Amino acid sequence: MNMQKIRPHLPWITLVVLVAIVGAANPGFLRPANLLEMAGDIVPLFVMALGMTFVVYIGGIDLSAQSMANLITVVATIYLATLGPFVALLCIALGFGLGYLSGFVTTRLLVPSFISTLATGGLAFSMAQWLSGQRAVTMDADQRNRVFGWMIGKTGIVPNELIIAVVLLGIALFIERRTTLGRVLKAVGAGELAAAASGINVARFKILAFAISGSLAAIAGLIFAVKLSGGAPTIANGFLLPAIVAVLVGGTPLTGGVGGVLNTAIGTLIVAVIRSSMLYFEIDATKQQMVFGLVLIVAIALTIDRSKLRTVK
Repeated sequence: MNMQKIRPHLPWITLVVLVAIVGAANPGFLRPANLLEMAGDIVPLFVMALGMTFVVYIGGIDLSAQSMANLITVVATIYLATLGPFVALLCIALGFGLGYLSGFVTTRLLVPSFISTLATGGLAFSMAQWLSGQRAVTMDADQRNRVFGWMIGKTGIVPNELIIAVVLLGIALFIERRTTLGRVLKAVGAGELAAAASGINVARFKILAFAISGSLAAIAGLIFAVKLSGGAPTIANGFLLPAIVAVLVGGTPLTGGVGGVLNTAIGTLIVAVIRSSMLYFEIDATKQQMVFGLVLIVAIALTIDRSKLRTVK
């Protein structure tokens, strides 16, 4: 059978196979309550990966998302007392601004995205350390519950975090498929030079992709801060590699132009099942990162479009 025909279906096939394997080893895994809880726990990672998808979709990479989320946990914790619910707007604006900076450096100064976003991530980390005094900070529990308690509650048996994730996925899907921005990003990912030759202001749309990624990383950080009732400059460390894996294993390759946010949703569920299976088999956190590293290599090898790569450096 032609591998090119199978490739678009690999993500959901992989998900079904993994669920079957883990379910056979641990029948309790397939209980609806357990599946909903697992999906709720993975929401911050999914939101981070969702934003990253827009950058990978155009053939770039965003390595600042983890540091951005760390910074937002600190900002949300410190300014919740004075700003109340408006701290969410501050967090999203800060994420948008830092993402915009990454896009500006990439497109206007012609710095590769992995360097520009790494530098922006370093800036976010330094800001988090400065604001927090290089220590963990905690929210007032009563105020957190009054302002953001709904985020970590449940509607029936469904975690509200999961509802937030579905809403954000719907918005991202609308942007991707029903707006000029989404159509341009697909064109840029498929062939940036051709998109520029057709008269598209490629730089402006690429900057917006990075800004969206920053905004969603900020929302992920806010959810994380509310879940843990606090923040720290390193509290979300360990999220970057699984987020990249979620995007790539879902079928959005680093070469861009194909895949999208629905693929990332499937990829995130694959990551969630892998994480759950490693916890079931008592694999420690260090070895989990090794597993995700291997999965990342396999995902890149299977999804990358080699026709767009003349040389590998």
